[in-house]
Parts: sequence; structure tokens; C-alpha cells
Amino acid sequence: MDVNQIMVLGIFFSTIFALIASSMRPSTIFAVTVLLLLITQQISFDEVLNNLTNKGLITLILLLLVSSAIDKTALIKQIGRKLVAPSFSLSYWRLFGLTFFSSALLNNTAIVASLIGPIKQNQYHPASRLLIPLSYSAILGGTVTLIGTSTNLIVDSFLQEHGHPGFAFWDFTLYGLIAGLSCGLLMYVLTNWLPDIANKQTNYREYIVEAEVEAESELIGKTVEENHLRNLPELFLVEIVRDKQLVTPVTPDFVILEGDKLIFSGNVQNLDSLSHIKGLTMFAEADGILRENLTEVIISNRAQIIGQTIKALSFRALFDAAVVAIRRDGEQLSGKLGEIKLQAGDFLLLAAGPDFQTRQSISKNFFILSEQKIARPLSSRQEWITMGGFLVTVGLSAMNILNLGLGLLFFAAVLVAAKVTNSGEIKRNMPLNLIVVIVGALTLATALENAGVIALSTELLIPYLSDTNWIVALATIYVLTLILTEFVTNNAAAALMFPFAYGVAGIIGAPLMPFALAVAFAASASFISPYGYQTNLLVFNAANYRFKHFIKIGLPISVTYSTIVLLLLDLTYF
Repeated sequence: MDVNQIMVLGIFFSTIFALIASSMRPSTIFAVTVLLLLITQQISFDEVLNNLTNKGLITLILLLLVSSAIDKTALIKQIGRKLVAPSFSLSYWRLFGLTFFSSALLNNTAIVASLIGPIKQNQYHPASRLLIPLSYSAILGGTVTLIGTSTNLIVDSFLQEHGHPGFAFWDFTLYGLIAGLSCGLLMYVLTNWLPDIANKQTNYREYIVEAEVEAESELIGKTVEENHLRNLPELFLVEIVRDKQLVTPVTPDFVILEGDKLIFSGNVQNLDSLSHIKGLTMFAEADGILRENLTEVIISNRAQIIGQTIKALSFRALFDAAVVAIRRDGEQLSGKLGEIKLQAGDFLLLAAGPDFQTRQSISKNFFILSEQKIARPLSSRQEWITMGGFLVTVGLSAMNILNLGLGLLFFAAVLVAAKVTNSGEIKRNMPLNLIVVIVGALTLATALENAGVIALSTELLIPYLSDTNWIVALATIYVLTLILTEFVTNNAAAALMFPFAYGVAGIIGAPLMPFALAVAFAASASFISPYGYQTNLLVFNAANYRFKHFIKIGLPISVTYSTIVLLLLDLTYF
């Protein structure tokens, strides 16, 4: 073994050690890895640039950018509000079905993030009995198609880097469907093992928000419970104003009528949950200036508006702003937003018009605190363009009519033209950390090959593996990847293990495809640790789970999933 090989191996094992033992971001670790390889002249700058233009990587970036636009649609949020039912079995299978099948096409992290709120808010079952199944369902669903998880596309990028045409859209489907549905059934059997723990307290400032039921609203004629108004994430229906009469507390069987003013208390960051309910118009939305950027102000102690109501002040005309929400420390506000008498120290969340900053009355009445950002709903036309365009793009790719990367590029242009997204959002949503991880892993693999480490490993392993059964070698690669993914991120595990899977397949003369699939499936199979996959981390932070809760239910899921995948790969290829 020469100096270059020792140096590259040292960098490789140092990278793995840092990913496992360090608290640094994987992107930081891989960035340092690339710099070390450049400094030690194990790779050239041209090779790094070549990895940056990898087709699989570009396809992944485009998919994630498009997914951020799809996250704006109301579909998942509307279904999520109606997801949980009095029956736990019905709730579980609704949750599993929605999450599993939508994760096969959409970003599974975004789906989990959208559904955590309604699950935590549900009135029927402890959220701790549903949040781990939510994460596992998303992981399982992501393994069904090429675009279901970034891990699949990362392995695809490695295949293309080695001159292989890459995965077809449906190469994962047989294994993912059988293993996923089987684990879904097992998880349902094991739900009694899930803990029953109180919801984790969230820190946010409670504002009062008013929304009016319009004539065409989907809420009319149905009860509060039938409308699932108690399942809104971090928003609580505290009062209803009908014909100038205040109804409080609001019972589940109270029937909503046209003209009702619904008074919510909660986190203003989740106002988009109200915007997605058809025919429910927020107070500021009726004034026509509700925007994504909201201004938070506090009423000064010398304000001229103290003691007056928003309605009596003609607030919109006076300040070129509409009040979205009100908060008063130490007191629970009640009644219609426009009829609350303002006091010094009240916090207002304002949708400001273009002349807001130039009005002289602003500084006399308010101290401006900060700017809040809320998600604005898409129009019906934009919804159809976004969901329809995505399904058409994916369908054409699945039928091998259109290259996925090319289709996503054109679709992204359509989203910009339809004003679903813009260049600013694209810049903000660019997955720079993931790009650094993938380019770093590709570069490390290039260095391992350039230094002859892969060839040397092949020579050393030939006496041991030449007579080995293919399935034994496949299972070895799978288990090593599975262990690694529980300690580092799924993407890093796939990127680090693929070069060795490639080398082992070459040693024993086996087809490369089952080994690539084994790496992809194993890297996604993070069921035992809350840190190995981003959806696990989301639900872990949303509830008072402990590590042992993931081990208890995740271990049998992991064993079942892995056994099914390996048996199917053996039956299909060997």
C-alpha cells in the first residue's frame, strides 16, 4: 500500500468517524473532506466540477425545488385535517395509506412536516401513538419509486457516474410495495407497544385571529367536529360570534352557519391552515391586503388609538394596513377582532399596504418589532397547474417518454411563469447542504478509485469472495449500509457504501443492479434510531419520545423490512 492509498483511506475513515461522533453538519464534514483531497492532490478541481454536474444530482436538485412548490398546495393540508377519526384503527390506516402512497411521489419530509400539526392537535388519540407510524410510513413509501426519496436518486447518480444507464422509474416498486405494505401491517399489530405520553409543549405567542364563514363555504351546515376544526395545527377555535352574540365555549356538535365569525387562538405561523379551508375568509383577507410578509407592532403608551376599536378607527384607511391578529399579554381576549378596544402594550400583526411606512401616524402609535412570514394559499388555477403538471411530468418519465430531469426543468419554468414560485424562492430553497454532501461523497469515491484503493480491496478480497454465494455478499453490503445509516444520515450512508458495493459486485462477477438496490433500500431503512432519517428526527422533536421508543418498535420493523427486501432481490436476480 503506497502513500496515496494510505492518505485517501485515512481521509475516508476520518470522514466516517466525524459523521458518527461529531455534532457538525454532514455538509461541513464533506466540505472539509473535499478540501483535504484537493490539498493532498488526490483529486483535481476539474474532477470536483465534473461531480457537480452529475445528471443524477441535477435531477435531484430540480425535484426538490419543484417539491417546495408542491408543498404550497392545499391537498395534503386538507386531507390531514380530516385524517384522525374516533376509531384508532381507521385513523392508523388513513394515516398509513395517505403517507405511504403520497411519499412514493412527493417529498416525504414535507409530507411528515405537514401532518405533524393535525396529529398533535387531534382530540381522540395520543399523538405519540401516531407520530412514529407517520415517520415510518413516509420512509417505507419513499422506497417505492425512483423519486420517492433522495437516497434513491443519489445511488442513481453513482450508477451514472460509473457508466451505467441508471435506475428506471419502477425499478424499486416491486420490493418497496411488498416490504412497505408488510411492514405497515406489522406496525399496526405493534401499535400497543407505542408509548402514551403527553404532547410536548410548544413555545409560541398566542394571537387572536378572526375568520368569517362566507356563503360558499364548505363548513356550512356541518358541526365543528364534522368540519375537523379541532384538528388545526396550533390553532384553537375558542369562540364563535353569531348575530352579535358570543358563543363560548364552542362544543363539538355546534353547527356552523353562513356569516359566523370564528375566533381562533394560537400560532400565527399556521394561518395557512385557515386559508386552505374553502369559504373561510380572515379579517385582513377581506380587506384585500393579506400578504406573505406581516409586520408585528406594539401599541405605544402615548398612542392616540388607545381605547378605540379597529372598526371605529377605520384602521385600514388610517394606516394603510389591516389587522390580521391581536395579542395581549396577561389577558385572554374575547369577541370580534374589529370590536376589541385597543390598549397600550397590545401586539398587532398587520398586513401592510404600500403606503404603510410613509404614514406619519405610524410612529405616533406603534413601535415596529419585526416582520413575520406566513404561507399564502395558491389560487385554484395555480393548484391545478402545480399538481397536474407534476403528475404529467412524472407520468411521462415513468412511461419512458420524457427524461425526468428535462421534464422537471420545463415544469419548473412553468411554475415560475404561473407565479407559483419565483427566482427568490428558488434561491432560498436551493438544497446547498445536500449538494455539498453528494458532491463530497462522489469526490471521495473518485479519490478511492484514483488512488487504487478499490482495486487493492478487490485483490485482497478475491481469495475470500471468489467462491462466495452472491446472496451472502449482497447481504453483507446491505447490513453494513444498514448499520451505517443508523449512525449517519441516509444520504451519507448511501454515498459512502456504493463504491464498495460496486467493487464487491465486480469481484464475484455479479450484476451491479441488485447491489445498487441493496444500498438504496438499506440506506433508507433507518427505523431504529431517531437520528438516521430526517422524518424520524421531525417526529422525535415533536413529541416527548425517547431513544428506546424507536428501538422497541423499529427493530422488528427493520428486521422484517430487510428480510423481505433481501429475499426478493435473491428471487429476482439470483
